[in-house]
Amino acid sequence: MHIVQQLAANIVGQVLAGRNMNQLLSEALRKHAAFSPQERGALQDLSYGTLRYYGQLARILEGLLNKPLQDSRLRDLLLVALYQLQYSKAASHAVVDHAVRASKKINAAGGGLVNAVLRNFLRRQMELVERATQTDEGRYSYPQWWVAAVQAQYPEQAGAILDAGNQHPPMTLRVNRRRTTSSQYQAQLAALGIEARAVVPDALCLQTPLGVEKLPGFFDGDVSVQDAGAQYAATLLDAREGMRVLDACAAPGGKSAHLLESADIELVALDKDEQRLERVRENLQRLQLQATLLCGDAALPEDWWDGKVFDRILADVPCSASGVVRRHPDIKWLRRPSDIESFAAQQEQILQALWPLLARGGKLLYATCSVFARENQQVVSAFLARHKDAKQIIISVHDLDNGQLVPNDRHDGFFYALLQKNA
Repeated sequence: MHIVQQLAANIVGQVLAGRNMNQLLSEALRKHAAFSPQERGALQDLSYGTLRYYGQLARILEGLLNKPLQDSRLRDLLLVALYQLQYSKAASHAVVDHAVRASKKINAAGGGLVNAVLRNFLRRQMELVERATQTDEGRYSYPQWWVAAVQAQYPEQAGAILDAGNQHPPMTLRVNRRRTTSSQYQAQLAALGIEARAVVPDALCLQTPLGVEKLPGFFDGDVSVQDAGAQYAATLLDAREGMRVLDACAAPGGKSAHLLESADIELVALDKDEQRLERVRENLQRLQLQATLLCGDAALPEDWWDGKVFDRILADVPCSASGVVRRHPDIKWLRRPSDIESFAAQQEQILQALWPLLARGGKLLYATCSVFARENQQVVSAFLARHKDAKQIIISVHDLDNGQLVPNDRHDGFFYALLQKNA
């Protein structure tokens, strides 16, 4: 287990230096292909968990050290061990023992320090946690600028939104309505002893996450895994039989598939990343659905558009992903305030580029998985001010507050704005 601890510490350190966690995890698991399922699960839990609570753990570690550690690798290892001691069910003596062994692989003289720091934490745990949570970063485990932004935008909901981002995400299913219904599939699950509850718009949330191989009919295309918040897109876009539809930033393909499950449409699925476009192809093949797949940049339609207008466009634009941090906790520590402005500029460029592709009377659904207004309504409002042939259609759907979904126990955070071009 000390090897897993050491690997997790390495991943945490590289994320804090700017790398993507999923990529690092994939690399580590490929290198250690002989790991058991338990070891693979433990590596993921330690990496995700340490970054999920990094703000608090870093404050705790500061309270345990007289001066900053010179060796950042030992610091990262201590953070992983502190996460285990504070949040996991692992026996404390085993955590300390493994951390001491791992530290000796990093720094031959580090064992004594690691042992002393972790045992000191166990003696003073309540006091140290109490002190750490007196700061916003220690209380919520987000950078201070992020906490301040959420508090300013959502003064009454801020604590709940920030806390929701630190919970384990729900596993939610989208039932393929071409093959069955949500109620029928829920009954199938119940017959197998799998508990699921219906959540809007038409999703099933599992009581306990499980492998897709245990879902009846998954490989036959009966069901897909997709957050309930993401499932609003197909409903709001309202694509109908025979319409020509563009999914402008399609990968990995969940929303494209949902659109095709909902109506017989002519769908063009676009993405600028060829590898991610392959994910779309694989998803559609499993679900036995057909679409035209194009590799191209939504902001540069002159490179790929055939000149035929679309009745509906889904613009699920790149964003900060601030609404899905419970699935990607590294995002909290990789993002910078300046990134929000950069995303907003990119989003405005995509909206501007796609608008001429929409037929008169057609609808464009602007979507992000962000909770920051700068990427959401502010982008839409600026676009509307420049385009007199566009109007925003009021969305009055359960849970959507002026198009904004905030993360909770039913769904992640998303934003939707439905725009219609004047006939």
